Amino acid sequence: MYDYCIIGGGIVGLAVAMALQEKMPGATLVLLEKEPDIARHQTGHNSGVIHAGIYYAPGSLKATLCREGADATKRFCTENGIPFETCGKLLVATSDAEMRRMDSLEERARQNGIEYSRLSKSRLRSEEPDIAGLGALLVHSTGIVDYTAVCRAMAMHIAGNGGEIRRGAEVSAIHEYENGVRVESISGRVDARRLIACAGLQSDRIASMAGLRTDHRIVPFRGEYYVLSASKARVTQRLIYPIPDPDLPFLGIHLTRTIDGGMTVGPNAVLGFAREGYAKGSVVLGDVAAMVAFPGFWRMAIRNWRSAMTEFANSASKARYLKQCRKYCPSLTMNDLTTPQAGIRAQAVMSDGSLVHDFLFMQTERMLHVCNAPSPAATSAIPIGRMIVNRLHGDG
Repeated sequence: MYDYCIIGGGIVGLAVAMALQEKMPGATLVLLEKEPDIARHQTGHNSGVIHAGIYYAPGSLKATLCREGADATKRFCTENGIPFETCGKLLVATSDAEMRRMDSLEERARQNGIEYSRLSKSRLRSEEPDIAGLGALLVHSTGIVDYTAVCRAMAMHIAGNGGEIRRGAEVSAIHEYENGVRVESISGRVDARRLIACAGLQSDRIASMAGLRTDHRIVPFRGEYYVLSASKARVTQRLIYPIPDPDLPFLGIHLTRTIDGGMTVGPNAVLGFAREGYAKGSVVLGDVAAMVAFPGFWRMAIRNWRSAMTEFANSASKARYLKQCRKYCPSLTMNDLTTPQAGIRAQAVMSDGSLVHDFLFMQTERMLHVCNAPSPAATSAIPIGRMIVNRLHGDG
């Protein structure tokens, strides 16, 4: 019998495994990942940004975890020879309303202790000639990294400390009994004293499989983006984000430098019809049926139908998508938007239709299910892993 079994080989599951080895040296653990390799879903389709935490309420758990996570991620990369760059991020205001929202963001940055500079319109034009705006906030500590490379290093660290990672081990049954938890998977049966499930896009199904009654469902949102042409890969030396609309749950279309020297633009946030279907037009009937049978989905849809229609229109029309980008980068042309790609965000939705923006756990005597780990979970993964382990042992 293992001491611990972890379900999910994304960055949160791997961080939990490392935190367990740190807190409980000598404990035996096995991590089960259903895909042929780790980081194949949300982590592997992540934008690669090391966030600074400017968006989050001062003193909140998300703000604290993000700041700690950014430092921990950079430290882990340095210790393991993983390339990263602290390039900074510009939050650009393109209207009077966004300028007013930028004032609020500036105050939030100050309260969160985040190093920033305020750029006037003329200074913005001087520093970033291809970026248009009335003003901007420069967040100095924002960085970029390849999170799949981070996960590979985490996996090596776990294995080096005696942990076992089973790939291609899709879970088919979970049974909690008096002295432990039995997990059936394609790779065979696992018995462990404790189970931690970090299953991301499948987290609600894994919780239900374990016999838990859930009041939420995972609704997939596709984040569609384009790779910019080589001629525009250096259109900016920083990341360029719009000023976020506080009434919307997503950050808006932005320019993101990648650690391999490329540049992407996006993502939007459009309802997905497959939890793990990354190609445009992907539909899995079982995923659709489960979604439309959930009353919370329809309550969410009624509340957000206007923004949903806008996102669908931008998804259907490359010209509309380009128009959003040209608000702050007017030099972009249709030909610059090449190689459409997508990631899928696991959005937990409650039965009353509310979107879950915080952590959502379900816990029994021997199981802890991480049903929602809010953005930016990749940046914050290392301290999130420690927090989950502390919660498992009743220390937090």
